[in-house]
Amino acid sequence: MTTVLPSPLTSLKAETNASNVLENNKSSLDRLSPNQQLLPLTAVVNSHDHLEIGGCDVLELVQQYGSPLYILDEVSLRTACQQYRDAFAKHYQGQSQVLYASKAWSCLAVCAIVSSEGLGIDVVSAGEILTALRAGASPSLIYFHGNNKSIDELSYALESSCTIVVDNWHELKTLDRLAKEQSDIVSFHAPRIMLRLTPGIECHTHEYIQTGHIDSKFGFDPNEIPAVFAFLSESSLNCIGIHAHIGSQIFELQPHQDIGGVMVQWYALAGEKYGLHFSEINIGGGLGIRYVESDDPPSIEEWVKTVSAGVTEAFVTAGLPLPKLLCEPGRSLVGSTCVTAYTIGGRKTVPDIRTYVTIDGGMSDNPRPITYQSKYRAVIADRMGAALSQTVTIAGKHCESGDILIKDIQLPETNAGDTLVVFGTGAYNYSMASNYNRLPKPAAVIVEGGESSLIIKRETREDLLRQDCLPEKLRR
Repeated sequence: MTTVLPSPLTSLKAETNASNVLENNKSSLDRLSPNQQLLPLTAVVNSHDHLEIGGCDVLELVQQYGSPLYILDEVSLRTACQQYRDAFAKHYQGQSQVLYASKAWSCLAVCAIVSSEGLGIDVVSAGEILTALRAGASPSLIYFHGNNKSIDELSYALESSCTIVVDNWHELKTLDRLAKEQSDIVSFHAPRIMLRLTPGIECHTHEYIQTGHIDSKFGFDPNEIPAVFAFLSESSLNCIGIHAHIGSQIFELQPHQDIGGVMVQWYALAGEKYGLHFSEINIGGGLGIRYVESDDPPSIEEWVKTVSAGVTEAFVTAGLPLPKLLCEPGRSLVGSTCVTAYTIGGRKTVPDIRTYVTIDGGMSDNPRPITYQSKYRAVIADRMGAALSQTVTIAGKHCESGDILIKDIQLPETNAGDTLVVFGTGAYNYSMASNYNRLPKPAAVIVEGGESSLIIKRETREDLLRQDCLPEKLRR
């Protein structure tokens, strides 16, 4: 018998009565918002009492591909894409376009999936542009961000026909110069740009403030806007709209309700005073996900409904036609769709203080705990129904005392060789991974319908030396 895990999870054990309660969920996975789940949508406890994702036994995946191992659930990722896309079609009367913020995890497979679901891609480097293009994304749906784009990157974006989200005066003037230099080419098209503006709305996860000037390295400050618009009215650039972003891992809906009212003022000013004909606004991303049981983010549809209502009200009140509405989710698309499997090694007990359980990865494959003090949930995939009988701290293998993945977590009795699975590792894990201590980066697989496919090869020790150069005078 296969038992579907509760959603939202109230217990991570395979309860004997769970199958009846969750049979409904099994037939309605598409109605569950992936960002509100601790585990991917297809996660179940199989008849061996093992964790299974996408029809694949996690222990068998580790045996086949090794560990640490990122395991991406294709159903969860496609469901999140579809929920964003369909919610805008339902709740917003104007045109809309969802863009995947690929900084969360930029790789060919993820970009190919989101593109196949009709999403565009938000990129922040030439490398991410290349990845998106090679994955099949349409250049017209690639939006290039960043606060210090190089001349080479800007030229590559122009050659690729991407939309460039301009962040500052230096970039604006550089693009205008590049456009004028190319204006005599027969095939020349004025560079398509948007402006990133600081909206005066800022969120710190559970706190929300409004102020005229936010201390941020991104975007034009509000007091610069008139001068920027005046410059654009005389430039060789095709500015199609404005962009703003208010934060990350946000659970509140009110700031997203308010952002439309802030942006419509600039949108109207551009047309009325400077003759700029905008057609798009991009309200960024920021919707949070459930990392631990106490997290309670809004669903994807709730977020889209709120954003749509706020923008609609603001533009209707201003007497303006609805713009094309863009958003850029990253974490809420891919974060909850992936888990990381590790193999447990030794343990150390400090009497009356703490017991450490070590794993074969750590801060090199998940730098978020040591960087942001991020919290995670985990299970022993070998014995999902076992009682939670001990409190331990999961320690990484790196030569850093702060390399602690999870502090004071309740788990069953653990043994060397057990498989520990950490939830919610799709966003900012592989994308921020490093080779610290010369550890090769892990492999990643995608699972669906009982089949698994490698999407990122595991690095080898030899891969670590690929870019090293040893001058002749140092050779022995």
